[in-house]
Amino acid sequence: MSRKLKIITACGFGLGSSMLLKMKVEEVLKKHSIDAKVETSDVGSAPSAACDVIFTSYELGEKMKSQTETPIVMVRNFMDTDEIESAGLGVVKGLLE
Repeated sequence: MSRKLKIITACGFGLGSSMLLKMKVEEVLKKHSIDAKVETSDVGSAPSAACDVIFTSYELGEKMKSQTETPIVMVRNFMDTDEIESAGLGVVKGLLE
């Protein structure tokens, strides 16, 4: 049995764009039959959250890199499932190995 990953999607306040990104990340996970819990967070809380990987924008990801050991997947377009998949699928699959 594989373990269930915990993924955080982060934006400035943990409300708008992180929720959109959460839905798109869930689409990619479902497409690849990956079982994971996806939660939203604000940029201040995400680096200290107990999770396996953080998805966020390049701008926020650069700020968070020095604050956490957690892998950060940075995407430019939160609506683009192809970009999310190409940027993050390898990271997510690597965590399951």
